[in-house]
Amino acid sequence: MKELIAKDLLKIQAVFLRPEEPFVWASGIKSPIYCDNRLTLSDHAVRCDVENGLKKIIEENYPDVQALMGTSTAGIAHAAITAHLMGLPMGYVRGGNKDHGRQNRIEGKLVPGQKVVVVEDLISTGGSVIDVVDALREEGADVLGIAAIFTYGMKKATDRLAAANVKAVCLSDFDTIVKVAAETGYIKDTDVSRLLKFRDNPSDESWIGGEK
Repeated sequence: MKELIAKDLLKIQAVFLRPEEPFVWASGIKSPIYCDNRLTLSDHAVRCDVENGLKKIIEENYPDVQALMGTSTAGIAHAAITAHLMGLPMGYVRGGNKDHGRQNRIEGKLVPGQKVVVVEDLISTGGSVIDVVDALREEGADVLGIAAIFTYGMKKATDRLAAANVKAVCLSDFDTIVKVAAETGYIKDTDVSRLLKFRDNPSDESWIGGEK
């Protein structure tokens, strides 16, 4: 499944790999990869692969799940479609409380003690999705874990998830994307070690110059 989803993401350009002309993230970090999983919603075949894939990994890893909660905003559609396939209720968690009405942060019905899986499109450093987990736990949810489309596999995210005592399973990951990209000629074989060096330490820009 990891390779199927990797091929899908590359095919529809939801993932760009550009080691010779790095992207600049909002944090200022220079990155050889840019990921926009919202594009998976626009391709029917890829969307089916993603939603059926999420259903599969949720059923395998969180068999006791009672509801799905999407992250705002990118995880909402995936949570809704996957919940429909699984016959489960869903909702989503805002980035912050509304400033009007009941000032909800969690939209949709959440029953205290309910076993919930968070649906996310992308895990980078892990901060935003852990914030969602914390918000759900504060409202009494039993968060079983996270199901995401893609992860960069960064150590910072792994450490944060472990510290928050939350499991995460993903349809595909950075290493698989790099492997598939090299096999299909999307990137050069010599780029592989550079990209993995970025993954290991995004703040170290020495990968940009390539092999010396």
